[in-house]
Amino acid sequence: MTELRLVMARSLVSECVGTALLLTAVVGSGIMGDRLSGGNAAIALLANSLATGAALVVLILTFGPISGAHFNPVVSFADASQGGLSWTTAMGYVVAQVLGAVLGVAVANVMFDEPMFSWSQHARSGWSQAFSEFVATFGLLSVIWSRSRRRTPTATSSRSHLPLPRPCGSPGTTARPVRRPHRRVRAPTAPVRA
Repeated sequence: MTELRLVMARSLVSECVGTALLLTAVVGSGIMGDRLSGGNAAIALLANSLATGAALVVLILTFGPISGAHFNPVVSFADASQGGLSWTTAMGYVVAQVLGAVLGVAVANVMFDEPMFSWSQHARSGWSQAFSEFVATFGLLSVIWSRSRRRTPTATSSRSHLPLPRPCGSPGTTARPVRRPHRRVRAPTAPVRA
């Protein structure tokens, strides 16, 4: 297998596994929050939000260096529209993300002794739902793009479309280590007693 294919395979597996773990955390924390909250929807929502946020941070830190940790087709397509991914790679990411989402929901349901797949009992339709999805996606992309613009220029990794820092003096960099002058450290003197 060529190196490029190996990199692409790693990226696709990363997106699939990361999305599966994210959906397992979202659905699983929703089920657990609902069961433990005693009917208090606010507590269930808070538990679900905190668990989802924590899982997302861990997954981004884990899978970000491998694939960019998109976990969302809109993020992949937005990245492709900005030239960060090829459209072919973005389509591969989307297929991996959808597969990962289906697997993640199935795993969460089985973990909590629920049917692997079932129809939702909550009506989620209408313009307000579509508008809230738009607002959430806009917010997500705004955060991603604002953070990527603040990143300092570094060497681009051959394994990912994300710029990753390389140690000074490593192959492919022209930076040299910064030499700092040594400070003289004087031994503390004891006070003179008369």
